[in-house]
Amino acid sequence: MTRSNPARKISKPVLVIFALLVLVGLASFLVQLAGEHPEKAWHAYHINFLLWSAIAQGGLLFSIVMHLVGARWSQPMQSLAESFAAFFPLSFALFILLFLGREYIFPWLHHEHGKEVWLNLPFLFSRDLLGLLLLYSLGLAYLYYALRLKLDPEQTKGPLRNFLLRGKTESGEEAAGYRKKMRVLSVLYILAYALVLSLIGFDLVMSMEPHWFSTLFGAYIFAKAFYLGLAGLMILSAIFYLGRKENSTLKSSHFHDLGKLLFAFCLVWADFFYVQLLVIWYGNISEETHYVIQRVMTLPWQPLAVTILIVGFLIPFFILLNRKVKSKPVPMIILCTVVIIALWLEHLLLLGPAWNHHVSSLPLGATDVLIFLGFFGLMAFAIAYFLRMFPEFTPGRTG
Repeated sequence: MTRSNPARKISKPVLVIFALLVLVGLASFLVQLAGEHPEKAWHAYHINFLLWSAIAQGGLLFSIVMHLVGARWSQPMQSLAESFAAFFPLSFALFILLFLGREYIFPWLHHEHGKEVWLNLPFLFSRDLLGLLLLYSLGLAYLYYALRLKLDPEQTKGPLRNFLLRGKTESGEEAAGYRKKMRVLSVLYILAYALVLSLIGFDLVMSMEPHWFSTLFGAYIFAKAFYLGLAGLMILSAIFYLGRKENSTLKSSHFHDLGKLLFAFCLVWADFFYVQLLVIWYGNISEETHYVIQRVMTLPWQPLAVTILIVGFLIPFFILLNRKVKSKPVPMIILCTVVIIALWLEHLLLLGPAWNHHVSSLPLGATDVLIFLGFFGLMAFAIAYFLRMFPEFTPGRTG
């Protein structure tokens, strides 16, 4: 039987760098919170919670879908994708903390809007909390069996590894049982992913304009999350490939295949946005058209909408048409970073007009960037710590 032979663990200095980014982001948040405009701190927090949680949710979905369909080509990337689940407990805690900023986040809180049965804080936070608990529990249960399947009993142990390996044998029958449970959990996670992300989209994005609605908005949110997850996975895979070429099972063909998936969901994301726009245009209902007009035809939001279209769709579309580019890790790191930044700005476009009425310039400053970097540090620290603890999940050679 062959065992994975990881090249090396994630170094401690890398964890320190990510921890420092977290501290910078936290300090920026607290300084803004103590200033004259504490609402800006919570707005940035809300946007980054949605963005980085979507990357983690969509990243794990890649492994789950590939496991369910039995895609062997993706195996070196599946383990890396599973590491995104390390952010789930942090995301859950961040959602709970979001309650502290409720006065600044929900514009409808002290206004009559005719939807009080659905849009009231106790019910909203309760259903979203239960939804995230369900989604993350299924994801972590899937990860548990993936760990049981892949962990090497001969590697250095600790309390967590001992717990995960407790009662494990090396029988093929037991491994087959783990894979069967993972398939069942895969189906459940996919269903929960679609339902919970739709709910989050309705409650934490669409509800900011309580008189606007779109039945397609939920699908738009979970398709975008997978697009983000693929971009995050591409960056992580490329970093490992560049760092340990001679000790990695990752090949340029893996990046080409993942690039094709990224290209496909670039189109899906743009198509969902266009379909919503088309329905609103020919319906010509004032409650719906106002939402779009404000974001794509009025200042200061129009330049931002054009930028997102170019950077989030047109540039990736034309670059990913090229076969060679999809196979090169460095260009893909740059492109996927650009995509993540574009969709960070897209969250601002969706939410900003509801929070900032009659502004003459974009509500985007240095503090927003630093909080963004803080959330990035939190995500990177969680993944790096997970891969340091479980080096079997890094794409090492077998032998």
